[in-house]
Amino acid sequence: MLPDAFTFAYRVEIVSLAARYRLPAVYAFRFFTALGGLLSYGNDLNDNFRRAASYADRILKGAKPSDLPVQAPVKFELVINLKTAKTLGLDVPLQLQQLADEVIE
Repeated sequence: MLPDAFTFAYRVEIVSLAARYRLPAVYAFRFFTALGGLLSYGNDLNDNFRRAASYADRILKGAKPSDLPVQAPVKFELVINLKTAKTLGLDVPLQLQQLADEVIE
C-alpha cells in the first residue's frame, strides 16, 4: 500500500476491506498494522518529526533553509500482526518475527 494522503485518510476502511477480502497487504507505516494490517515496513515517523524540530530550531536561529542539508530517513521499523496472519492462514517465519521491531499478537 503506497503512502499518500488518500490512504492516510481512509486507512481504517482500507485495512478493513483488505481483511474482508482476505488480502495480505504490506503497508508503509506502523499505524496500518496496529489497525489490523498484516505487516508494515517503513520509516519511523516520530523519528522524522523529532529531527525536523532541529531544522526548525536552526532556521529560527538565523540559518538559511537553502544552506541546510537534505536529510533522508535513518530509522525504519518492521511491525508484524500475527493475529492477522493467523486469520489469513499465513505462517510468519520465526526468523522474520525475531527481526521485527514489534510483533502484535
